[in-house]
Amino acid sequence: MLRYAARRLLLVLPVLFGVTLLVFLLFYLTPGDPARAILGQEAQGASVEDIERLRHQLGLDRPWYVQYLDFLGGAVRGDLGRSFRGDRPVAAEIAARFPTTLKLTVVSLTLAALVGIPLGVVGAVRRNTWADYLVMVLALLGVSMPTFWVGIMLMQLFALELRVLPPSGTGTWRHMVLPATTVALASIAFIARMTRSSLIEALREDYVRTARAKGVAEQRVVLHHALRNAFIPVLTTLGLEFGSLLGGAVVVETVFSLPGLGRLTVDAIRGRDLPLIQGCILFVAVVFSLVNLIVDLGYAGLDPRIRYE
Repeated sequence: MLRYAARRLLLVLPVLFGVTLLVFLLFYLTPGDPARAILGQEAQGASVEDIERLRHQLGLDRPWYVQYLDFLGGAVRGDLGRSFRGDRPVAAEIAARFPTTLKLTVVSLTLAALVGIPLGVVGAVRRNTWADYLVMVLALLGVSMPTFWVGIMLMQLFALELRVLPPSGTGTWRHMVLPATTVALASIAFIARMTRSSLIEALREDYVRTARAKGVAEQRVVLHHALRNAFIPVLTTLGLEFGSLLGGAVVVETVFSLPGLGRLTVDAIRGRDLPLIQGCILFVAVVFSLVNLIVDLGYAGLDPRIRYE
């Protein structure tokens, strides 16, 4: 197990290298100048000398590959550079914003699992009945509705009409209810569909028929025997959803004015703040890779037949 984990960690390194290189190249292929954006060239008419002076201060007048190698050298030492606009350490910016995104991700994914897995179990056990059809309709609606629209509708109903929840911001658990629900709805749909399809296949296996023939209670057959074996694809879905929510909660954080990592990344892209863009994407890539590793290691706890050695 330890050797497998070490190999997976080593394989993460070329992935991170490719991610950072791709972001760096896309940054330089995109029209626009960070120095002009910072000085407000279009609005205030900054002089050419001011722009060149700022480019030199930021190191933008050096070849792109020199800048990229400097970034890699700093990242290896744990130094992600300083933000172009705020002149603050990128690591400090990420550390200040990440707790909000992590809280949103954990709460929404927990809610999605607590609702989506039971719905999937009901759909599989009551296959081709009205309960199964209802679960599939709800899952289809959850996948089809745009996240930003769901967030606006929930805000309109519970914050503006009923006035029972705050519309935006942070501070108390009540501020997290609407964003977490918005994010969880789509995840509930994916988890319910995956649980249903995986459990239907597990219920057809020979060991399930054997357990039923021995007189084992149906509830124990479903929850103890079939669901445990059917949970491996569901665990994969949970891991992918966790990684996706960490990097993909941009819309929800914008709608509800949450100072999270996704909103920080969007602001950095708008301001062409390369160190901040690189740092945010590298951080999300590292977290996503570690989550996938944890999910893979969790397979062994669900299925004793899996041996990575």
